[in-house]
Amino acid sequence: MLNDPRSHGLWEKTAPQPPATAPLTASVQADVVVVGGGYTGISSALHLAEAGSKVVLLEAKEIGFGGAGRNVGLINAGMWVMPDDLPGVLGPVHGERLLDMLGNAPRLVMELIAKHDISCELETNGTLHCAVGSEGLKEIENRAAQWGKRGAPVTVLDAAETARRIGSDAYAGALLDMRAGTLQPLAYARGLARAAVQAGVSLHTASPVIATERQGGKWVVRTEQGTVTADWIIVATDAYSTGPWEQVRTEQVHLPYFNLATTPLGDNLRKSILPGREGVWDTKEILSSFRMDQAGRLVFGSVGALRNTGTAVHKGWAQRSLRKLFPQIGEVEFECEWYGKIGMTDNALPRFHKFADNVVGFSGYNGRGIAPGTVFGRTLAEHILGRISEAELPLPLTDPREPGFRALKEMWYEAGAQVAHFADARF
Repeated sequence: MLNDPRSHGLWEKTAPQPPATAPLTASVQADVVVVGGGYTGISSALHLAEAGSKVVLLEAKEIGFGGAGRNVGLINAGMWVMPDDLPGVLGPVHGERLLDMLGNAPRLVMELIAKHDISCELETNGTLHCAVGSEGLKEIENRAAQWGKRGAPVTVLDAAETARRIGSDAYAGALLDMRAGTLQPLAYARGLARAAVQAGVSLHTASPVIATERQGGKWVVRTEQGTVTADWIIVATDAYSTGPWEQVRTEQVHLPYFNLATTPLGDNLRKSILPGREGVWDTKEILSSFRMDQAGRLVFGSVGALRNTGTAVHKGWAQRSLRKLFPQIGEVEFECEWYGKIGMTDNALPRFHKFADNVVGFSGYNGRGIAPGTVFGRTLAEHILGRISEAELPLPLTDPREPGFRALKEMWYEAGAQVAHFADARF
């Protein structure tokens, strides 16, 4: 994307084309202006337009340019935080409310895909959170118990069943979550955008917001070539935020994450490696993830940036790790490589911000953007439409706050991942 093969890799290579768009070059009126063309922004615009609102969406680059077009493609339920811990962090009301919303969020993604006939390689066979050693097994058993008492369809698989589903005996067990699944993330973002345009959204790419001001009770949002005058602004820029809402980016510590896609595997390998096409990640502190696309490419990723010395280090680690996980795979050739940034908050939970009167947004998805972004977009639409009050939202109102030593932490994550991957899986 934007002539960078390492920005979106396989997803840009295989996604359907986005709807035709152009920069904003006029002064227009709207009920709501949405800033950001990822899952949250497009979902909010789509749901508002379907309810009859006049919506303009402004994207600084291209649809899915940020995390929406770069991620692994796991449609996960919930967040990293253990379910029982959420009420302690957010309070009993918001904690259980958020658990309920995000636990059911993958269902909304799948319903939108069906409703709007979005071609995005959807797989609904669940995900596998794989236990590394006895400590990892305790972690997934604890998580399963906490979700299970809330009625979630989760199961702990033993080592033998895990090996059968994955094609590797590297794990002590796995948590199977049947709420979840996988998709082609950029294709999903582009499909949502097409549905939004069909619903009446005016969608403009290459239109970064440079300023906003209040005039006569309304907001005037300025780009380089045009303006939008609206009653409401939705800020949906998240980890890639710049300009007037750069505070959303600086509230988060960026964790780099890369993915490598093999060439399509042969029929025999596809029968032994992820035959059910579940999405997988493990319990290591520097985790690994892998899943299969519909053409049989194995997409393998971990923490790190494919730049400078990191490119060779992480690719070498991935080749060694894949041969260790799947001895049957032989020599590994990578067809595509790409990386992006995960925005991490200090408590690993998303945020709801009210930047000014009628200027609102959710952000901070901590690597769980697909389902939360989609459902939070719908939630913002319902809030603006008057269906959900601020007191009924799934998160309490907070002010953006930059964490201490943010820049140093980001440097450490990138360098630390290189050190870990240089040593890991060598023997």
